[in-house]
Amino acid sequence: MLFKYMLMFLFTQTYHENEGNNFVGAYEIFKPSLIVRDPGLVKRIMIQDFDHFSERRTFGNSKKDECFREMLFLINGSHWKGVRSIMSPTFTSGRMRQMYHLVEEKADALIERLQRHCQEKSFVKTKTIYARYVMDVIGTCAFGIECNSINNEEEEFCKKASELNAISARGILRGIALLTLPNSVLNAIGISFTTPPFLFFQRVVEETIKNREMGVKRGDFLDLLLEQREEQSNSNTKTPKYPIKDSTIVAQSVLFLIVGHETTAGTMAFVSYYLARNPHLQHRLRQELRDIVEEHGTLTYQTIMEAPFLDAIFSDQFLPDRFLPENNHNVISGTYLPFGLGPRNCIGMRFAFMEAKLALAKVILKFEMSLAPGHEELKLSVVAMKPTDDIMLVFKSLEDEQ
Repeated sequence: MLFKYMLMFLFTQTYHENEGNNFVGAYEIFKPSLIVRDPGLVKRIMIQDFDHFSERRTFGNSKKDECFREMLFLINGSHWKGVRSIMSPTFTSGRMRQMYHLVEEKADALIERLQRHCQEKSFVKTKTIYARYVMDVIGTCAFGIECNSINNEEEEFCKKASELNAISARGILRGIALLTLPNSVLNAIGISFTTPPFLFFQRVVEETIKNREMGVKRGDFLDLLLEQREEQSNSNTKTPKYPIKDSTIVAQSVLFLIVGHETTAGTMAFVSYYLARNPHLQHRLRQELRDIVEEHGTLTYQTIMEAPFLDAIFSDQFLPDRFLPENNHNVISGTYLPFGLGPRNCIGMRFAFMEAKLALAKVILKFEMSLAPGHEELKLSVVAMKPTDDIMLVFKSLEDEQ
């Protein structure tokens, strides 16, 4: 049944079948769990009573998985508080502005690639091309390298990322084992998160750290963490309670890739699909963006983050007006949680929005998107929130109409 219906839909079905109940019990393989239906309870758990519900589920970690034990997403207690306090300053609006030019370079490369598709008059595998764009952004901002996967399908960084995020029967079984088996069993049978693709990215970060310590600066994610480490070492106060180690930096960089690659690319592809299906919404978004450029001269971090309709279509592709500022009061607090809520909300939310909104804004200003013939229907995978096949769209250059 797990492979017939996507897990998300199973939980959705259970949710709707228990209308009138504040919560309902369910099993995740062997583990009992609660599905909380009441928005008020959700807010209490995630905000007011957070101290009693602060820990995430634990994953079995073998002796090989030292780096995973440093990942913000997976750690708990005082360890989580320490790493979160280290990470938070790197994701402020000011820091995002500092990295904006790095992301914009990759967005411009995406536009150039799509223009070549227009000249070739070929359908575009939208999910694939967005995944390469996101990979290039992560490469430059989190790993400090230029990988250019948008133009080179055989680029090693991109291939290893695909292997790391690939969904396979073996990978699903490994995940189930890591979720359910105790450490002693995992150590005995040799199962771990530390796969060859993971080791590849670990080596990349370690090598980049060495280069940065020799004076190379780019203003990216790694620089920000290394600056904090330098501040710790230069401090006249006592030894920091949570020193920034190489393993801490490696862990957060790889986590960036694991949680920020497929999710962001998939969201961009889904948004593009629904804009292609709804030309009136696409036109409305384009007009908003043209007005922004006319007023400010260009797209900036502040203008894309504050554009109301651009924000609304990422929140709801079907009825985006629900998420316009004047309608926010109609959204029940505790029901819309794409990035979580409370102290453990997604720390990379601003970054994800920046890279997705900037790229889509540039795409909408340059191209008209439509559905490729024979690819009008969207079918979802049963094991992940992704299409079974790539989303095929036609991109028509708006410059041809001028």
